Amino acid sequence: MAGNVGRLQAEALRRKERLKALRGKQLQTKVDGEPENKKVLEEEEEEEVKHRELKLRNYIPQDEVLKQRQMPQAKPASVEEKVKDQLEAAKLEPVIEEVDLANLAPRKPDWDLKRDVAKKLEKLEKRTQRAIAELIRERLKGQADSLASAVESAMQEVDSD
Repeated sequence: MAGNVGRLQAEALRRKERLKALRGKQLQTKVDGEPENKKVLEEEEEEEVKHRELKLRNYIPQDEVLKQRQMPQAKPASVEEKVKDQLEAAKLEPVIEEVDLANLAPRKPDWDLKRDVAKKLEKLEKRTQRAIAELIRERLKGQADSLASAVESAMQEVDSD
């Protein structure tokens, strides 16, 4: 605790010294009439003005010394060339030369459903063919009499369907 009090007292003394220094600066600026910051800025501006070079663009001087500082007349840019370039860029080139009527015809409302179901239907078709072949084999095994009777029975089923 004693260390904290000593540190706080030291900080308080530093603050008092800074405040005294600030007050002293303020008193100096009041005596001089203008703040120091303004004086420094004015001095910098005066130096900049001294280093600036005079360039005469629109004024035609009479004095020979000033005639040397006169800038040459600027030539205006050619507007016609820029306009021509822009007009050429704006011309539309035909994108599609031939129109394909198949692409323009509207699709049926269920085309996406058919597309999605097509793969599943292929699998089902394969399974159906396997099942039919298996049923025919079972009937042939069950009817061992003759091949002719099996063919006749198959023909009767097809006629009944």
